[in-house]
Amino acid sequence: MSTIEKSIEVNVPEYTAYAQWTHFEEFPQFMEGVNEVKRLDVKRFHWKAEIAGQDKEWDTEITEQTADQRLAWTSRGSVIKGWDVTFHRLSDARSKVRLQLEYDPQGFVENAGDALGEVSLRVQGNLERFKELIEKRWRPSSRETIFDNFPM
Repeated sequence: MSTIEKSIEVNVPEYTAYAQWTHFEEFPQFMEGVNEVKRLDVKRFHWKAEIAGQDKEWDTEITEQTADQRLAWTSRGSVIKGWDVTFHRLSDARSKVRLQLEYDPQGFVENAGDALGEVSLRVQGNLERFKELIEKRWRPSSRETIFDNFPM
């Protein structure tokens, strides 16, 4: 099993980054290979993605959630076994998003990709696309207005 840890600084407050990250259904907009994330209930989600050229489906369950600070979940039926995302305040308008995931490659193609660092590059690319999305989308001037901007 491999652990990948990446982070990125974003030009939005931590609560804005956290709020966007909790819109799991929007992950296909910035996560390469993710085709669909469907909410099953308050803590569980069903994912459809293309990994190493193959269509994959799996379920995730939120195991820990601390508003504006941390979100962790586990996966069943996926090469990604667990995620831990934390949100750190750097200033009133800037924060750091840190993503750590446990990855268990299966088979030759996934193991080769892992050895070549492809998964790590994909995770970094996902964070960069998240930064682009959140900075383009959300520019509120106060905490009170941020929640008016999120679709419910």
